[in-house]
Amino acid sequence: MKLFRCDHCGHLLYFENTRCERCGRALGYGPLTNNLFSLDGGPSIWTAPAAANRSFVYCANAAHGACNWLLLHAPGGDPYCLACRHNGMIPDIRNPVDLGRWQVIERAKKRLIYSLLRLHLPLATRNEDPVHGLSFQFLNEEIAPAPVLTGHDSGVITLALKEADDAAREYRRTQFNEPYRTLLGHFRHEIGHYYWDLLVGGRPAHEEFRALFGDESADYAGALQAHYVDGAPAGWQQAYISAYATSHPWEDFAETFAHYLHLVDTTEMAASFGVNLRPAVDRTGELTARLDYDPYGSADIDELIENWIPLASLMNNLNRAVGQHDAYPFVLTPEVIAKLGFIARLVREAGAVQWTVPGPAGPIPINAPAA
Repeated sequence: MKLFRCDHCGHLLYFENTRCERCGRALGYGPLTNNLFSLDGGPSIWTAPAAANRSFVYCANAAHGACNWLLLHAPGGDPYCLACRHNGMIPDIRNPVDLGRWQVIERAKKRLIYSLLRLHLPLATRNEDPVHGLSFQFLNEEIAPAPVLTGHDSGVITLALKEADDAAREYRRTQFNEPYRTLLGHFRHEIGHYYWDLLVGGRPAHEEFRALFGDESADYAGALQAHYVDGAPAGWQQAYISAYATSHPWEDFAETFAHYLHLVDTTEMAASFGVNLRPAVDRTGELTARLDYDPYGSADIDELIENWIPLASLMNNLNRAVGQHDAYPFVLTPEVIAKLGFIARLVREAGAVQWTVPGPAGPIPINAPAA
């Protein structure tokens, strides 16, 4: 994630802003150019002076306070933006409590989609690819006919609506003895499962995956049950990013994929703030970092980790200074870094080529390859 500036008055802006606080202009995020545009006109059709006065409309979910993304004005076109068109099921927004929960979920989901677009990864909707397309279901377990389990199944990511409630999520975090549980973390973990299916299973990367993460053909349900009964094995910290990652190679991959997105996106934000670290007490350089590069554009895992370790130390110690838990309570061992490096290469290679799915009038592109 990065900082933005109002292209009309130069005021500092943030990703979720819908109006500039200085000049009052309406704002909309253009995902294809990664810009937050100031807008003229409205209330239904807008022009963006910084985009050659092209005409835009807001995503239909803007009417519910759940989106600030733009689409090019195209009468009869899809009313939903590149992020919201992946929604398969949303809660009953006539219920103000559920509307508020959904708005919180959408903010986290937009940050996920931001990262996937920045990495140029393939993103097909369920309409474009009924078998493998990405779809989200946000379900209220209070009225669902069966228990709602957050998870992934063949392109469909389900998230329990209660995860948007801080108190409920914190209760579950302590119940499962987790050091970390966030909405964005859920999204980043489950999308890891999605991209395992798309980029690893049955593909050239499969053999290297097994060498690093293990044989995923091991009984998945049995492995999870054993994990919940017995917990992680002794000394798991040496080779895994989290205790849950020890349960099965699929979960190890998803956990590591999520952490790769954590590292890349946080590093981009730190670079956007101009963060450079050189503590006066650091005589060896172990806490020195110069964050003047684009982590989304680099597959160099060594550079990412070299800068991440000082940055994570800074974040953790700032949190401790105000009485909060560590922002990043994880240890990156050489074994874990090797897994992160695999994912960095995998993502980089996937984003460098054009992906398509069959369409009635010919192939439909589902990503914009990196230049």
